[in-house]
Amino acid sequence: MKMALNKLLKIVPKPLHPRSQFTPPTASPSLIPSTPIPTLSLPKTSHHQLHEFVKAHLTPSFTPRDLLIFLKNKLHYHSKFAHFDLHIFAWASTIDSFRHDHSTYEWMVKTLAITDRFDDLHSLLQGMVSNPCPCSDGIFSCPRSEPIFRFALNAFCRVGRLDDAEIAFESMRRMIDGKPSVAMYNILINGYAKCREHEKAMNVYQKMTKDRVKPDVFTFNSLISSCCRNSLFGLALEMFKEMKDKGCSPDVVSFNTLIKGSFRERKFEEGIGMAYEMLELGCEFSNVTCEILVDGLCREGRVLEACDLLIDFLEKGALPNGFNYFLLIEALCGEENLHRALEVVDQLWRKGNAPSSISCTTLIEGLRRFGKTEEAFQLMEKMLREGILPDSVTCNCLLQDLCEVGRTSEANELRLLASTKGLDSDGMTFNILVTGYSREGKRKEGKRLLDEMLDLGFIHDLASYNKYMNGLSAF
Repeated sequence: MKMALNKLLKIVPKPLHPRSQFTPPTASPSLIPSTPIPTLSLPKTSHHQLHEFVKAHLTPSFTPRDLLIFLKNKLHYHSKFAHFDLHIFAWASTIDSFRHDHSTYEWMVKTLAITDRFDDLHSLLQGMVSNPCPCSDGIFSCPRSEPIFRFALNAFCRVGRLDDAEIAFESMRRMIDGKPSVAMYNILINGYAKCREHEKAMNVYQKMTKDRVKPDVFTFNSLISSCCRNSLFGLALEMFKEMKDKGCSPDVVSFNTLIKGSFRERKFEEGIGMAYEMLELGCEFSNVTCEILVDGLCREGRVLEACDLLIDFLEKGALPNGFNYFLLIEALCGEENLHRALEVVDQLWRKGNAPSSISCTTLIEGLRRFGKTEEAFQLMEKMLREGILPDSVTCNCLLQDLCEVGRTSEANELRLLASTKGLDSDGMTFNILVTGYSREGKRKEGKRLLDEMLDLGFIHDLASYNKYMNGLSAF
């Protein structure tokens, strides 16, 4: 052990600039990373500290369990030496009495993947193939091999290192007993699909069927998505048909992908037809389903068709609770069809699909813009009673409109209602109302508001108070 520790110190790099790199030793050439390991260089005076640190926590003839505890609980949290984890891992393999098992491999693979050291991860996996876990010494392979490679495969696909993912997949196939699970194929297919490598995704699928691994809904969803990403909508429909032929029931993701793909190809009737097919198959809509349909139709100027579709879904009980139809209200207001916007909100609201705050404020702003103050007032009052709070700017603008048409008392009542629901009045709110009462010659009501402003700290000096009072007396 002492000789091994001395060897460890000899291979610690000389001080270089920050984030220098080095290559650790190993008993097996296949375990040596192909690229230097990223590390922080140690000052020469710290070499002894590393020696003592390892010596203090790893006794002679340490086991894989001992090393794992050291890596997880000691080295991982050390401020100076944490970045030497792979260095220690590789050094341990040079000790004749030691052999890594699946626990140390799994910890190191996960650590390298999480810290984005992908070159080292690739090399470590190859070393794992050449120096497998002791569990593989019998006739069966280590049962943890596939989960370890699965984590690495996910990491490679996450950052688009698909060549490394492919190599890791093939390495795993040689190590495990039998065929890879469907999840392993799905990771690789999805990785190629997200990187728009459609042909390679299809090749993995063909390899999967050749290996007689039954695809699942995730497999087909990834392939359908890949087709749609590459403007191969016809092929996406073929994959959808093959999915059903193989007894795999499509889910909401399958339909959402196809609907979005059909809209991208401007095949709106096909997309709407798929939505109704979902209902026939008993597949519930998600909020995303409705967003795709409504947004797609509105972008093409088919706003009224989107309204009718949404109401039809509502009548069929298919509209998901909590669906935010803001985009539809915004489109109707943009077309100045405020009457239809009010109808849609009323119909949906009566059926339990309350609008979001932004939907209400968007409609209120549209009504205000076209002088429909009464309708805006009624909508604001209803939303407040239902506990839907607008933003203070929209509220103040509506109060201003009411005051300008001589309805300051109603504006103040609306303010009080908003306050009971949690929307606090600000200085602008009071200023609007006091000015309204001044304009209407209601000095008593205005004086009451001024006293309230004074209590709340909105009037900071006597001069400001007198200015407001003079305004009330002027009318």
